[in-house]
Amino acid sequence: MCALGGSLYALIHDLGRPERFVNMLRVFKVTSPMSVGTWLLSAYGPQAGLAAAASLTGGGTGRGPGGDRGGAGLVGPAVATYTAALICDTAVPAWHEGYREMPFLFAGSATASAGGLGMFAAPLDEAGPARRAAVLGAAVECVAALRMERRLGPLAEPLKRSRLLRLGEALSVAGAVAGATVGRRSRVAAMAAGAALLAGSACTRFGIFQAGMESARDPRYTVQPQRRRLAKTRAERDLT
Repeated sequence: MCALGGSLYALIHDLGRPERFVNMLRVFKVTSPMSVGTWLLSAYGPQAGLAAAASLTGGGTGRGPGGDRGGAGLVGPAVATYTAALICDTAVPAWHEGYREMPFLFAGSATASAGGLGMFAAPLDEAGPARRAAVLGAAVECVAALRMERRLGPLAEPLKRSRLLRLGEALSVAGAVAGATVGRRSRVAAMAAGAALLAGSACTRFGIFQAGMESARDPRYTVQPQRRRLAKTRAERDLT
């Protein structure tokens, strides 16, 4: 809920004036990341808050497929990948050109960190789903990052040089493996694995931000993709 509140504050800050957030709810524009984000946060926040309150108090509003947990679960994947869609809609080279894999990378990172939080907080006999989520999320994150770096070619250099990204991948893999092995038997190991997964997700997000800023400062990362697109257009024109 703290992260959600921070996201809501950042969105209102980007809009300039608080009343613009309310005005954004007057329409739903699929082609506008800000419009989609406003609706996602507005739909997810109350349901997630009620589901959390139900879990703490033992109330019934969060139970069942039609309850707040079910609603938050349906909107959750969109919230997890929204940041990827938002940054890929910018002109920052490393972000914009990574639009195919970036949502999967963010989804994997979010799943891994959710599994890590579950392992950190839940008893061993109840942490099975969290362990499986951590393994799945770490695998998706690593595969998406590898595919993105290979596809981007020279443009992926800032991503490959990012120590935060490399640290994030290492922590995610180590946390997932530890959680699936020793974390099954040791509460301390499960908590350490969960902490590693949470730290790995944070490093990944800040690493992507850092690499994007680096690519924006170097003109060649803007010129090279433009030249490739121009060459492709000319080749297609010659074929026709």
